[in-house]
Amino acid sequence: MKILVLNCGSSSIKYQVLKMPEEELLIKGIIEKIGEERSIVEAKNSHKKIKVDKKISDHTEGIKEVLNTIKMAEFKVIESIEEISAIGHRVVHGGESFADSTVVTEKVIKAIEENIPLAPLHNPANLKGILACKGIMPDITQVAVFDTAFHQTLPEHAYLYALPMEYYHKYRIRRYGFHGTSHKYVAEKAAKMFGKPLKDLRIITAHLGNGASITAVKNGKSIDTSMGFTPLEGLIMGTRSGDIDPAIIVFLERNEGFTAGNIDKLLNKHSGILGLYEKSNDMRPIEEGYYKGKRLETLIMTMYAYRLTKYIGSYMAIMGGTDILAYTAGVGENTPPLRSLVGKRMRELGFGIDENLNKRVIKYGKEVDISSSEAKVRTFVIPTNEELAIARDTYILTKQVFL
Repeated sequence: MKILVLNCGSSSIKYQVLKMPEEELLIKGIIEKIGEERSIVEAKNSHKKIKVDKKISDHTEGIKEVLNTIKMAEFKVIESIEEISAIGHRVVHGGESFADSTVVTEKVIKAIEENIPLAPLHNPANLKGILACKGIMPDITQVAVFDTAFHQTLPEHAYLYALPMEYYHKYRIRRYGFHGTSHKYVAEKAAKMFGKPLKDLRIITAHLGNGASITAVKNGKSIDTSMGFTPLEGLIMGTRSGDIDPAIIVFLERNEGFTAGNIDKLLNKHSGILGLYEKSNDMRPIEEGYYKGKRLETLIMTMYAYRLTKYIGSYMAIMGGTDILAYTAGVGENTPPLRSLVGKRMRELGFGIDENLNKRVIKYGKEVDISSSEAKVRTFVIPTNEELAIARDTYILTKQVFL
């Protein structure tokens, strides 16, 4: 069975085709700058790579270009559209409507539309991809895989904010959490590495990229997560502030004349690492400066590790300890000093890192246990694979449809 996985942004389409259940990646690619004069079309597999400029007017035209690309003789992925058994879509926000991935129906499309106010930048683009596929390939099963679904197991005392309840009932203001597909994938992989069933473990998963979140996974279920009503809450991120005193917003309104739009841009686009460093939101120059003992870079790395450590400690408290800490995503997988700083701060709680393994982990390109021999809590580095996770859910649900 060949499954097309799509991640549609406002002006982009990322895609992969995987052969299931073998989990073999056949092709991956991206179309960028959709709607502009010059769009960029890229695709590659194990033996071929292309990159061309071509005007792609909208997502429907983009999906057609994806299908044309994967039918190219050079890639030999499919000869006809009928070889695509199902399409799996990343959808950012399912609100309270979806606790699992689901086959797309008219009811599901309506629910995604209803959740647009909760994800105004993402759900409309995700929906464009679904509707484009529906128009081009009406007979092929589509599956929606929601970033928020994994966190729908949060208990009420964890997801509610201490605001007047009328705003929860009226607007569904609550903690939703994000990166759920990644957190679920990494927790499952960590359990396999540990050699115990997921249902018997307490795992903390740290998805640290430009966007960053951390999740407490107890007995296979998410019971708390750092991102909240939006992806702004929680850890320090590339351009997002993470946790701040809410009164800072009122202070800036009064003293700087900021509007809601100004504050939204400030906290989401101009804060985090970018706000502190003022040059870039990239962790790599921070790491380089940290190794050289530069003051600002050392401060930023320390701040990042400190905030992360506080969350790890709090999640250990609510789970009664932890068996595994798993790092993933760009920063989590590729920043040894960050993992080292956290490990040292958590040493009294059973953590320990083998520094030689920690420094070499980037070379492996796969999951690695970097724990020291005496550590009671295992520390893993696990490359995430959200596309594979989407393909797995799509495969399972598609089989059920065929049956």
